[in-house]
Amino acid sequence: MTNDELLAQYGPREAMEYDVVVVGGGPGGLSTAIRLKQLAAEKGTDVSVVVLEKGSEPGAHILSGAIMDPKALTELFPDWKERGAPLHQPVTDDAYIFLGENSSFRVPNLFLPPFADNHGNYIVSLGAVTKWLGEQAEALGVEIFPGFTAAEVLYNDAGAVRGVATGNMGVGKDGEPTENFQLGMELLGKYTIFAEGARGHLGKQVIARYHLDEGRDPQSWGIGIKELWEIDPKRHQPGFVMHTAGWPMDENTYGGAFLYHLEGNKVAMGFVTGLGYANPYLSPFEEFQRWKTHRNVRYYLENDKGEVTAKRLSYGARAINASGINSLPKFVFPGGALVGCDAGFLNVSRIKGSHAAIKTGMLAAEAAYDALVAGRSQDELTAYPEAFDASWLHTELNKDRNFKNWFKHGLTVGTLMNGFEQFVLRGHIPWTLRRDKPDHAYLKPAAECQPIVYPKPDGKITFDRLSSVFVSNTNHEENQPAHLTLKDASVPVNINLAKYAGPEARYCPAGVYEYVPDEAKGGNAQRLQINAQNCVHCKTCDIKDPTQNIVWVTPEGGGGPNYAGM
Repeated sequence: MTNDELLAQYGPREAMEYDVVVVGGGPGGLSTAIRLKQLAAEKGTDVSVVVLEKGSEPGAHILSGAIMDPKALTELFPDWKERGAPLHQPVTDDAYIFLGENSSFRVPNLFLPPFADNHGNYIVSLGAVTKWLGEQAEALGVEIFPGFTAAEVLYNDAGAVRGVATGNMGVGKDGEPTENFQLGMELLGKYTIFAEGARGHLGKQVIARYHLDEGRDPQSWGIGIKELWEIDPKRHQPGFVMHTAGWPMDENTYGGAFLYHLEGNKVAMGFVTGLGYANPYLSPFEEFQRWKTHRNVRYYLENDKGEVTAKRLSYGARAINASGINSLPKFVFPGGALVGCDAGFLNVSRIKGSHAAIKTGMLAAEAAYDALVAGRSQDELTAYPEAFDASWLHTELNKDRNFKNWFKHGLTVGTLMNGFEQFVLRGHIPWTLRRDKPDHAYLKPAAECQPIVYPKPDGKITFDRLSSVFVSNTNHEENQPAHLTLKDASVPVNINLAKYAGPEARYCPAGVYEYVPDEAKGGNAQRLQINAQNCVHCKTCDIKDPTQNIVWVTPEGGGGPNYAGM
């Protein structure tokens, strides 16, 4: 049954009204809610705020490196240390290393550009920080609904956003309601703030409906794949930060890696692959596994005898925005706004987005609060972009605006020109580089590319997808419609497999997509099998599919990964 048919039979939906509805319980959404409540307390007014979070709790779906710049957090809570915010490990040293397959070169810290300086920043579990922000929000009176997906944007007769509807529960794989069926509810607000993270399901719809990206560069993305390890104390250097570029990527493929030493003998390591890559045989997951075998990386996982002494604790993957200010859409529209990575505020040169999410959440909250006090509702919060233009965040993003685009000329040119812009010009750049096509359009036909043969995993340092998904604690209710949908079911075999050698089986880091024999057709015929229960909600398929035939929609609330310590 379609949603409209379910509504006709079981409706109407229950509705709850708030001043502000926030979609997404990450740093951006929670900071929006917190700032609204802070302003209301300061002014002696009452503002009702609800936050919808599709994960089992705030932080469950959050994945980031992560080095956190505390600047915005300090603005939100000047006393965050006294409140017990989980920022425990300050950065003590930065290392930027260029790798060859059997070589390495560390750039002297004296020659690092300003964006590479992490002095004053903290290595954190962003999931833990987000959980803490949720506790602060609830203490201020914010209602948080974990395990509820925002599945539909609701509009008023004038075309303005008036809220969202949560997904129906208890729908079977066949689309029919089961004995556990429960109709979703409507959460209506005078303003609705979308803070879903990169490639937000509803944010994407809002951008398209209001043409918010008109005149902007196409958004560029990367997929970040991360593992958390516990290592030998003899190899642990608390606060040490290592970034690498070069191998295993070739000169013309954008990518880089990180290794961060947290407290407690833990290290977070990960690999970011730009989703504008051309070769359909490339696998971001396997590139990450291969990177770990470099002597500069495996040193931290082995003892002096070459024996693996470290233990992998967790795994995850997430798409990240990588374009910066050149691709920012208009982020206000009738009835609401976009904050954080739902709009694309991440600073890819600094590999940081949490400070931007917190700051934009605060700016949106301040604009919404003033509008509510003035008796307004469901109009454009124009004060929000005006405040952003005057903020330190705008200054930061503007001076780093060319970072990603230089790398389309290769690693060497990209490195030299970014160094020149930031180290010599100090960010006072008289030119702006543009890009003119989205990431999926860069993929070349398989016939024009060289296949890549990846080594088999050893189960000690390198792993396969399924064992990785297992330690991500991913789970979905199996009897539900697949949340990875196809516009046209014939496209995967007729185009993706025939022309591009089935790239979805490689770019997915969770083994969701695989081509298997089509027994109904016999012979060598194949079909695409979608293992939706494996999905870690990274959104890569929604971005990189060459025909844009795959559409990620929300599964039942509470499903997906539960990232422990990530």
